[in-house]
Amino acid sequence: MSERVRVGQGFDVHRFSDDPARPLVLGGVTFEGEPGLVGHSDADAIAHAVAEAVLGAAGLGDIGQHFPDTDPRWSGVDSLLLLRRVADLVRDAGWEVGNVDCAVVCEIPKLSPHRTEMQQRLSDAIGGPVTVKGRRAEGLGAIGRSEGVACWAVALLSSAAEVRVPGTAGAARGDHAPGGDASPVGGAGASTGEGSGSARERTPDPGPTGNAPQAAS
Repeated sequence: MSERVRVGQGFDVHRFSDDPARPLVLGGVTFEGEPGLVGHSDADAIAHAVAEAVLGAAGLGDIGQHFPDTDPRWSGVDSLLLLRRVADLVRDAGWEVGNVDCAVVCEIPKLSPHRTEMQQRLSDAIGGPVTVKGRRAEGLGAIGRSEGVACWAVALLSSAAEVRVPGTAGAARGDHAPGGDASPVGGAGASTGEGSGSARERTPDPGPTGNAPQAAS
C-alpha cells in the first residue's frame, strides 16, 4: 500500500538581539516596540519551525540544506518567502499540506493580539491551515528568563496523487463521494488553497544552494 499521510516535527529557537534597530518578526508579523531576534534571516522562529516540520514530513531535509546561513542571498530575508519556497518543494515532491500546529514558548512578546494575523500569513505562505498557540516558560531556563523565543511545530502532509471515485472521472480535494465519504485528490504540484482561499504564485527557484548544517535562521 502506498503512503497516503506523513507527519513531521519542527523546532527553532533564537535569542533576543542587543541591536535596538532590529525588528521582532514572528509568524510573518512585526511586533513593534519589542526586541528583535538574532539570526541570518529575519529570525522568524515560528516560520522556521513550520518549514522544518513540513520539510521533515516530506523527507526533504531541513532549512539548513536549502537556505544555508553561509549564503548572502538569505541575509535578512523575509522568512515567509522561504516558507513559500518550501511549499513549492513539497508540492513538487507530490505532497499537500494538511495542517501545521505550532506551540510557541516565550515570556515576551504577548502573542494573542496578533494570533489571527500570524495564522493567516503562515497559512497563505505554506498553502494549508496553520495554528499558533502561545505558552510561557514560567521563569524556567533561558526562555523563562526572557532571553529568547522557541517554537515547536507538527505538520501533516497527504499524498497529492489523484484518487478516482468509481463512476466519476475524478474529484477535487474536498469533494465528497456518494455516501458522504471525502475523496481528496489533486495532481502532484497542486496547491490546496486551504490557507488563503485563492491560488498564489509560485516562488521562483533560486537555484542550488548546497548543503550546510546551519539554517538561514
